[in-house]
Amino acid sequence: MTETLVAFDDVLASYDPAMGLEVHVELNTRSKMFCGCPTEFGAEPNTQVCPTCLGLPGAMPVVNGKAVEAAIRIGLALNCEIAEWCRFARKNYFYPDMPKNFQTSQYDEPIAFEGYMDVTVPTEEGDGETFRVEIERAHMEEDTGKSLHVGGATGRIHGADHSLVDYNRAGIPLIEIVTKPIVGAGEKAPLVARAYVAQLRDLIIALGVSDARMDQGSIRADVNLSLSPKGSGTLGTRTETKNVNSLRSVERAVRYEMSRHAGVLDAGRSILQETRHWHEDTGVTTSGREKSDAEDYRYFPEPDLVPVAPTRAWVEELRTTLPENPTQKRARLQAEWGFSDLEMRDTVGAGALLIVEETISAGASPQAARKWWLGEMARRANEAGVEVGELGVTPVDVARVQVLVDEGKLNDKLARQVLDGLLAGEGSPDEIVAARGLAIVSDEGALSAAVDNAIAANPDVADKIRDGKVAAAGALIGAVMKEMRGQADAARVRELILEKLN
Repeated sequence: MTETLVAFDDVLASYDPAMGLEVHVELNTRSKMFCGCPTEFGAEPNTQVCPTCLGLPGAMPVVNGKAVEAAIRIGLALNCEIAEWCRFARKNYFYPDMPKNFQTSQYDEPIAFEGYMDVTVPTEEGDGETFRVEIERAHMEEDTGKSLHVGGATGRIHGADHSLVDYNRAGIPLIEIVTKPIVGAGEKAPLVARAYVAQLRDLIIALGVSDARMDQGSIRADVNLSLSPKGSGTLGTRTETKNVNSLRSVERAVRYEMSRHAGVLDAGRSILQETRHWHEDTGVTTSGREKSDAEDYRYFPEPDLVPVAPTRAWVEELRTTLPENPTQKRARLQAEWGFSDLEMRDTVGAGALLIVEETISAGASPQAARKWWLGEMARRANEAGVEVGELGVTPVDVARVQVLVDEGKLNDKLARQVLDGLLAGEGSPDEIVAARGLAIVSDEGALSAAVDNAIAANPDVADKIRDGKVAAAGALIGAVMKEMRGQADAARVRELILEKLN
C-alpha cells in the first residue's frame, strides 16, 4: 500500500512527536557472552560455534566477566546507577537464527538504570542547543545469528528461493541502551535522535568496549516513534523501526515516520503498534510484524546462571577508568583547535569529531583536518550515501596527504586525486603519488620552459604584467598549470613569470 505522507511543517503544526531509542552495542570481547567461542567478524559461516551457543541439550552457560565489566563502565559513563544485584532472564520467541528459541537477556533487573546523556544539537546561530536524553536502562544480553535470504530482489525473505543461517554471531555480548521517551524536541526531533546516537557512538569508542562500526552492525539503533495531538501531553501508539545502521538514516527514519504517522492519523485511521523495516536505498519504512509486549515474551529468570552482584569497590574502581565527559571534551578541543562555534557545530553535526581528532593526532593541523573531512570527504560520503567514517579512508591517510601538501609535493588539486586513489584501494598516499605520477614538478628547467611557452602564447597578458598589472599573472599561471597537468608549483611559477617580465 502506498503511504500518504504529510509535509514535515504540517506534522509539527498538528502533532507533538515522542521518540525512544534502543541502541545495541556489540562488545569487542574475545569470546562470546556465555561460552568461549571467538567473536572475530567475517569468519567463515558456522565456524565459531559450540554446544553452548547452539543451545544443545546439556550445555551450560557461564557469564563473560569482561562483558560485565564493559556493561558497568557503559552504565557509569551514562550517569546510571549500577545494580548491587541483578540477574539474567529468558526472553522466549522463535526466530530461525535464534538457536535456543529464547534469548538470554535481562528483563526487570538490568545492571544499569536511571541515567542520562546531554546532547548538543546544531542551531542556526551556531552555538548549539542542549537536550537531556534520559536513559531508562542499559542491560546485558546476547546477539542472535544471521539469516541470509537467497534469491529475489530485496534480500528479504519475501520472494527468496531459500534461506541460510550463520550462527557465528549467536551469543556475542550485547549491551542494549534504552532511553525514556524523548519529548519536547519538536522540529528538532530528527536532529536530537542523530546527535544522541552519534555522541553515544563516540562515547562507546572512547570507552574501548566496541569498535562501534555501524556499517558492520556492531552498533545499531531501533527507532521508536509516536505522535500525539499538539499540546495533549499524552503519548501516542508507537512503531519501532529496526536496525537502522547509520547516523544519517537515524535522522531520516525519524523524519519519515513522523510524516507517515501524520498521514495515517489525518485519514482517521489508527497507528498499528508494529516493527518496521528501514530501506536505506529508498528512505522509507515498511511493515514488519505486530509488536509484542513484554508479557508476550514470557520472561522468567534464567535458571542456569547465577546472579551478578558487582561490589561497590569494583564499581568505584571502574569509575576511575572512564574517559573524559563528551561535553567537556568538545569544549576543550574547540579551545585547543581554535574552532569557531559554527566550525565546531558543523564538525559535531557531521559526526566527524572523532575522526578529525584522530587526523590531528596523526600530524595534520586542525584547520586542514577539518577542511578535508568536512569538505572533500563529506561530499564523497554524501554521494555514496554513507557516513564519512565509513568511506574506508583512515585519519592517518588524510594526515599524510596533508603532510605531502605542506612539504610542497602536492597541491590541493593533486591531493584530491590521491584521495580518489585511497577510495579505490590503490595503496598508501605515497604509493598512489608514485603510481599515478602526481608529484609536483619542481625542476627549474621544466618550469622555466613552460613559463616561456605561456608568455609567448599570451603576449597581450605579458604586456599588462610589464605595465605593472601584476594580477594578470593569474592567466599565465593557469596556462602553465594546464601544460603541466596541474603538477607545477604555482608559487614558483608566479615568481618566474614576474622575474621574466620585470
